Amino acid sequence: MDLSKHAYFEGKIVPLSEANVSIASHAFLYGTSVFSGMRAFWNEERKRLFIFRPYDHFRRLLHSARMMAMQTSHDEESLIQLTLDLLRTDSWKQDIYFRPTFYKADLGIGVRLHDVSDDFCIFVMAYEKYVKNDSNAHVTFSSWRRIDDNAIPARGKIAGAYVNSALIKSDAVRSGFDEALALDQNGHVSEGSAMNVFMARDGVLITPPVTDNILEGVTRKTVIELARRELGIEVVERSIDRTEVFAAEEMFFTGTAAGITGITKVDHRLIGTGEMGPIATQLRTLYENAIYARNPKYEHWNIAV
Repeated sequence: MDLSKHAYFEGKIVPLSEANVSIASHAFLYGTSVFSGMRAFWNEERKRLFIFRPYDHFRRLLHSARMMAMQTSHDEESLIQLTLDLLRTDSWKQDIYFRPTFYKADLGIGVRLHDVSDDFCIFVMAYEKYVKNDSNAHVTFSSWRRIDDNAIPARGKIAGAYVNSALIKSDAVRSGFDEALALDQNGHVSEGSAMNVFMARDGVLITPPVTDNILEGVTRKTVIELARRELGIEVVERSIDRTEVFAAEEMFFTGTAAGITGITKVDHRLIGTGEMGPIATQLRTLYENAIYARNPKYEHWNIAV
């Protein structure tokens, strides 16, 4: 894993080796941190690195921090500036993934969210493909239910909540699948282990609503806009029953790390023709042109480093 030489930690940019959190910290002991997974893309033709939709990511991160009763003086603009400063320090010239994190920093024992100090950090790494089989993924329905918003805020990227994702992912991979679909407490399709999901039926693109215990994904939001504006496809946000999946013409995951990942089999049943479908294929091309700042129409989604 190719990590950055520097990180933002305790208010300044430092060598990564100095960005250390104590084993006695609240965030380590109780999972009380919130994060965003973000990416920047190297445009070889323009010789520039572009951060994709940083305002949207940081806005969601600040919402997650509020859910965890965190106090911060940062806003979206200040977080973007910190990120630019850090990325310029190491002069990245390749696709990268970075993780800004707010965390409960006090040392010692005590389960609570109040009266605990908060801090912020960022580290960077070279991008590695999240799902290797990203055009032909074979998935299964997980026996683990997606966490309920009344138990842990499902729309927040809370570190401790990703135990749920880890259980879902590992069981699927160890059983020979690439990924899994998780159901919510009502038995409706929620999302993958850490990605949103879309299904095509009768030419309509369907995705679970934000009230079905999903993360309010930035890539999900991007795909909805591209499908409507560029392909003229109707997009409906509604609950999806488990057996509807077997009648789908296409399915795919979306996520910052996963991009657009085609699902071609669910529990050994072919989805559509058993190949990544035309809607997903077209959306992947549109999405990649947007994230690499190749389409002037969506230039406002990118910030050059």
